[in-house]
Amino acid sequence: MSSVITSTRFSVLDRSRTREGRPVGEALRDTVRFAREAERLGYHRFWVSEHHGVPGVAGSAPTVLAAAVAGATRTIRVGTGGVMLPNHRPLVVAEQFGVLESLFPGRIDMGLGRSVGFTGGVRKALGRDKGDAEDFEGQLTELLGWFRGTSPTGVHARPAEGLTVPPFVLAMGEGAAIAARAGLPMVIGDLRDRERMLRGVEHYRAHFRPSPWASEPYVVISGTIAVAATREEARRLLIPEAWSMAYSRTHGTFPPLPTAERVAARTMTEKERGFYESGLTGQLAGTEEEVAGELERVLKETDAQEVLVTTSGYDRDALLDSYRRLARIAGLAPAHGGTPAFGDAPA
Repeated sequence: MSSVITSTRFSVLDRSRTREGRPVGEALRDTVRFAREAERLGYHRFWVSEHHGVPGVAGSAPTVLAAAVAGATRTIRVGTGGVMLPNHRPLVVAEQFGVLESLFPGRIDMGLGRSVGFTGGVRKALGRDKGDAEDFEGQLTELLGWFRGTSPTGVHARPAEGLTVPPFVLAMGEGAAIAARAGLPMVIGDLRDRERMLRGVEHYRAHFRPSPWASEPYVVISGTIAVAATREEARRLLIPEAWSMAYSRTHGTFPPLPTAERVAARTMTEKERGFYESGLTGQLAGTEEEVAGELERVLKETDAQEVLVTTSGYDRDALLDSYRRLARIAGLAPAHGGTPAFGDAPA
């Protein structure tokens, strides 16, 4: 077992992906059940995401979903990957995380991104436009100020003020530079574009300024990892997500996940086929031995302290098996307790 891998934290980001032919709400209940299993397997964090008006993602209210996850688990850290700060007023975000931290002390993370709505219609509905992302650094400073009680307004964020909720910056585009200047931990993806990832990590470490939130750089690399008994089974797990991404790139909407069989039966345009094959290329997918070797190489290249795994799939049993196999590779210490299946009803 690789010491590089076993000395690294492993965490989960679940995007509550919907599935063709299944109720939308089931995806949210699956997320809560999945969090319990991730905790039992020994994963360090369990994060949820924010998407608006997206047919393929049920997670539109990450702090609400994080509360459900934290309430259904006992020890795993819970957070967001992330709250898209340009969509919200920083005071409201501070208040929401203050409530979460007050309810679940010492277990809440605040992952923050700078994206705005996926389409023009969503941005209009949110009362935002693309330019709002340009002020992310100012919004971030304001948000952190509410926790430290430094707002010039004279208003105090209750119950956030005085609490410590670890903030993380999701580093897309300018994110690495912003995280470095703010002195915050950084989450960077994806594993398919290693050169870009390495450039972001190097810039972040070179320009990091210590802050009250972090005294030294902390790098979380993020991406898809699929592990199965054979390379073919691992690739099969990735097929629904690869097709959904290809469809979104060519049709402007991100659909629910189809089965791998339905993808195989579809006729794709040349453009769709290109995006689809790209989605299957460069992922960390294979047997336990194959993934362990590739994972060790990535960790040595990036010197990351943590890996945030973002794998989605239609076949929930195969997905859960992948996370179990990855937990073995990582040498995670399983907690005591049963192993709930995705189909089991939550308590």
